[in-house]
Amino acid sequence: MSRLRAASLLCLALLIAPAARGGDDWPVYASDAGGTRWSALDQIRRENVGELAVAWTVRTGDLDAPEPPPSHMAFEATPILVDGLLILPTPLGRVLALDPETGRERWRFDATVSGSQYSEYTSRGVASWLDETRPAGAPCRRRIFAATVASRLYAIDAASGARCTDFGAGGEIDLRRDVGPLRPWDYTISSPPTVIGDLVVVGSAIGDNQRVDEPPGIVRAYDARSGALRWTWDPVPRDDRDPAFAGWRPEQARRVGAANAWSILSADPGRDLLFVPTGSASPDYYGGERLGRNDYANSLVALRASTGRPVWHFQVVHHDLWDYDVPAQPILTEVERDGLLVPAVVQATKMGFVFVLHRETGAPLFPVEERAVPASDVPGEESWPTQPFPLRPEPIVPQRLRPEDAFGLTAWDRGRCRDRIAALRNEGLFTPPSLRGTIEYPGIAGGTNWGSAAVDPRRRVAFLNASNLAFTVQLIPRADFDRARAEGGAMREFAPQAGTPYGMVRGPLLSPLFLPCTPPPWGVVGAVSLDSGGWLWKQRFGTIPDRIPAALAFDPGWGLPNLGGPLATAGGLVFLGASMDGDLRAFDADTGAELWHDRLPAAGNANPMTYRGPSGRQFVVIAAGGHGKLGTRRGDWVVAYALPRR
Repeated sequence: MSRLRAASLLCLALLIAPAARGGDDWPVYASDAGGTRWSALDQIRRENVGELAVAWTVRTGDLDAPEPPPSHMAFEATPILVDGLLILPTPLGRVLALDPETGRERWRFDATVSGSQYSEYTSRGVASWLDETRPAGAPCRRRIFAATVASRLYAIDAASGARCTDFGAGGEIDLRRDVGPLRPWDYTISSPPTVIGDLVVVGSAIGDNQRVDEPPGIVRAYDARSGALRWTWDPVPRDDRDPAFAGWRPEQARRVGAANAWSILSADPGRDLLFVPTGSASPDYYGGERLGRNDYANSLVALRASTGRPVWHFQVVHHDLWDYDVPAQPILTEVERDGLLVPAVVQATKMGFVFVLHRETGAPLFPVEERAVPASDVPGEESWPTQPFPLRPEPIVPQRLRPEDAFGLTAWDRGRCRDRIAALRNEGLFTPPSLRGTIEYPGIAGGTNWGSAAVDPRRRVAFLNASNLAFTVQLIPRADFDRARAEGGAMREFAPQAGTPYGMVRGPLLSPLFLPCTPPPWGVVGAVSLDSGGWLWKQRFGTIPDRIPAALAFDPGWGLPNLGGPLATAGGLVFLGASMDGDLRAFDADTGAELWHDRLPAAGNANPMTYRGPSGRQFVVIAAGGHGKLGTRRGDWVVAYALPRR
């Protein structure tokens, strides 16, 4: 490399790189505001990770609540470390502050949430904000913002766990206010708030396949001191002055809801930008009441943080009919192009695609083609004729399932799977839902979900995990829906889609032995170069013994479906729980080789994090509580690992 080129790279890196941290703390849900899930700590390395052992464990107490916990509850939290405290939320509305060395509880905030009526029952994280106008030691100088499934936003003193009563009404804001008529299951908060400057920003999780007129999926910014509403942005454009309004039928755009940002937002304070991943407009699987491209829905949207106005958006799915929400947090990093570092945003998707876009404009940094896709055969539906396909990177999971691909333990169940695949509408990715039934592959739990990816900013490599499962989806005429729902069926989910001519049923495509008809591996992890778009390695992960009878208790290399995400460190390691088997694993970041694993007391369907404690030891921490919808082992554990004391 020439001296001139090296100098230009260094200068540009200093201008656009995220603020560097020493690595001792983990002040934001995903390590930094850009969501990299990266740590510069390297005490735990390839050479010694095999010595990693449990340092401490604590229980949150959620499983000891007076009411039995909801069956669909999920402990997906990732702690933050600020001001010497490890702070995390629980699904039942608690916030715990723990000693980072011992796990001893320092304080507990309890906004008890009861009942099982919420569609999502989780809380993935909290945010912190420092009020620099207050003197050191003053109450609420450092605030913790936590949002619950009951749609309340709380401001908590980081030092004591007491409410910051000058925020909102006595320290809280009712996020259901001014949203419209709501049922409890309509509107929840599952992801951490996002702080940028003096603003705290929240999206929402909406049960978006219930009816046409779901609540609006608004994103709101509040003053971090007072709780005053500063701005609101609706991802369904209601005003014909918005350029995105042209992607909708006017009368429908003013009726439908959702397109909400239920996942984690990212922030670029230097550019005054918020990056918002949005979902489908309501309802998911029939779009006859929301014809058009549905701009802003199923998109990555860059908002001006100070005003809430869109700067650019990139739509990853036009007129979504598959519940292909943008589930993963956008990741802010840099990539090299023509010898220069370019500010980028990396967006992983349920389809298995990874889009790499210019952070300031939304322009693709790898070519993206609009390709013709199958048309809908459902009366009243007008599917969009094309969809965007990035040419690089290649998708992390397959996107076509043929009858001859069917999996089975025996010729009998493989034949049953082959017959099911042949009987369903199945023309590859983006085959629209149908009245006879359609294969959706990747399915709604396929590709990369809310666990997102981790990015090594030095090597410009992204690490992703994904599930590889086919689903079926079928539209049911309104007159037949109640009868079909009453008849039910194992692992089938029904949704009324009220206000349309069709209800819906979906579920994983399984054999008579309740194993996937999809050929394994069913869980994968991989590393991709963000400079070239090429995969550096890819392998299955997840072992079988916990999930099948003892007679088959061996590891045939199938991998397992997973929910959760990775952590990458300067020690050359990628830590990943997520799998249905309940192990926490460490992979070699260069080769993908599994170097270490340990069985958690309950499944770790969460993102791990790391920090250096006051003693100088590096810890790796993960929430181990299982996932109700995934059917993994339940618990309410927080587990910390470290190397032995020397």
